[in-house]
Amino acid sequence: MQFLKGNNMQAAVMRSGANQLQVENLEQAQPKSGEVLIRTGAAGLCASDIHIIHGTAQVPLPCVLGHEGAGTVEAIGEGVTNVKPGDRCVLSFVSNCGHCRMCRSGHPHLCDVNALSGAKQFDGTTRLTDQNGQEVFQMSKLGVFSEYQVAPAQACYPMPDDVPMEVAALIGCSVTTGVGSVINAPKARAGMTVVVIGAGGVGINAIQGARLMNASRIIVVDIAEHKLEFATRFGATDIIDATTTSATDAILELTNGGVDLALDTFGGIETTQQAIGSLRKNGVAVVVGLAALGDKANIDLVDIVRMQKTVTGAYYGLASPHETFRTMIELYLKGDLLIDEIIERRYNLEEINEGFEALERGENGRGVLVFN
Repeated sequence: MQFLKGNNMQAAVMRSGANQLQVENLEQAQPKSGEVLIRTGAAGLCASDIHIIHGTAQVPLPCVLGHEGAGTVEAIGEGVTNVKPGDRCVLSFVSNCGHCRMCRSGHPHLCDVNALSGAKQFDGTTRLTDQNGQEVFQMSKLGVFSEYQVAPAQACYPMPDDVPMEVAALIGCSVTTGVGSVINAPKARAGMTVVVIGAGGVGINAIQGARLMNASRIIVVDIAEHKLEFATRFGATDIIDATTTSATDAILELTNGGVDLALDTFGGIETTQQAIGSLRKNGVAVVVGLAALGDKANIDLVDIVRMQKTVTGAYYGLASPHETFRTMIELYLKGDLLIDEIIERRYNLEEINEGFEALERGENGRGVLVFN
C-alpha cells in the first residue's frame, strides 16, 4: 500500500491546554482486520468540534478532531467486503458493531460498543502516533481533519460519482442530523406547524426537513438577522429575531396557541425551554443540538402533563445513518435537497482555525475543508 512517504500525513490535532488546533505530521498505521484507509476529500466544520476546542465537551487528548467527512477508500484490511479501493464514501461518525442491544433493536446510531470504545478503534487501540511516539486519538473513530484516516469499514457508505465530496461531507453529519430530526420525529406529518430554533448548519437542514414534509408553517428563531435571512432561502415562512422579542410569545401568537413540532438545533438551556414552551397541546419538542456538559434546563412538569407534551432527544437524525444517507443522496440528486447552497466558505487544512473563527462569529452556512 502506498499513500504517503513513510506513512506520514498532516492532521489538525487538539492538545491539552491549547485553545486552537495545531497542524502536525503524524504517523499513520495500516488498517487492521475490519478497517479501511480513507483519503479525505472534504470535511465540514461543526459546532461539536468547537465544544471540544473550548473544553465544554470531552475527548481523550491529543486527538485529531472532525467527524463530518467524505473520502475515497485507499486500502482495506482483512475481512472487509462492503467497500473496495477506489470507492467514494460518505463517512458515518457512528460505526456500529451490529451485535449490541441497540444495534439489534434497530438503533445502530446508538451503538453501545461504539460509545464504549470512543476515540479508539473497536479493538481498543489507536492508529496514529506523533513525532515523539505518543498515541493520538481520532474523534468518533474518524478524525477527518486529516489527509488520511483509518476507520472501521462500517463507517463507509459508498456513493455515486455525481455526488461532490463537499456535499457528501455534509451528508455525513449536518444534513442527516437536521433533516432526519424532522422526518423521523414522533408524530411528524404533512401539514404540521414547525419551529426551528437556531439557523446554523443543522438548523438550515431541519428547515429543509420540514419543507420536505410539507409543513404548513416553518418558523425560524435566531439572534442573527443575516442568518434569519439566509434561512428564508431554504424554506422558512416566518422568522423571529430573539434579540428583539420573546421568541416563545411570538411563536404562540403567530400560531394561535403553539406549534406541533419544535426543534432546538442550538442546544442550550434557554433554547430548549423555548422549544418546549412553544408547543401546542400534544406537541413534540426535539432537542437536537448538544449543550455544554453540565447544562440542565428547568421544565414545567405540570405543563408537560396537562398539555400532553413530548420531549425527546435526537441523535444523528433518529435513525440508521446509512439508511438516512441513502435517502439524502436520492433527494439531493433529484434537486429536492439543497446542499451546495449551504456551503459558504472553503478552506485548506492550514486555514482550519480561521474557519472555526468564522463559525463562531455566526457567519452563514457551512465552512468546509477541501483536500487535494
